[in-house]
Amino acid sequence: MRRDSALVTAVVMLLATAGCAPSGESAGAPAATAGQGGTSEAVTFSLRTHCGIDETTFEGRYYEALKPLSDGQGNPPAGWSNPNQIGTMQAVSATEAEFRDAAGHVVLFRVRPQATAFARPCLD
Repeated sequence: MRRDSALVTAVVMLLATAGCAPSGESAGAPAATAGQGGTSEAVTFSLRTHCGIDETTFEGRYYEALKPLSDGQGNPPAGWSNPNQIGTMQAVSATEAEFRDAAGHVVLFRVRPQATAFARPCLD
């Protein structure tokens, strides 16, 4: 019984801190490590959408969307949450990661080699 209580507490803490993650990083989720093929397990992820879906960070690397998404005025398209969309992120190759969410959105990102910052920072 005590172990069940500890598990419930851990889950509640994870959910409570999920909205406090820095842009693109998932709070409390286990770090996914890319395997030999460059793939990883899907982890809970908070995708920054405030200035459109264009760039993100994942597993310490900077990525850009292969097909950026926006409403044409620098906001996320209709059907996306603002400022973040909760879903999962997974490395699908050595250079690509894929975001998916419960609403059916799928965005493929490609790593920006040697990037150390966003190319187009979103200034709230």
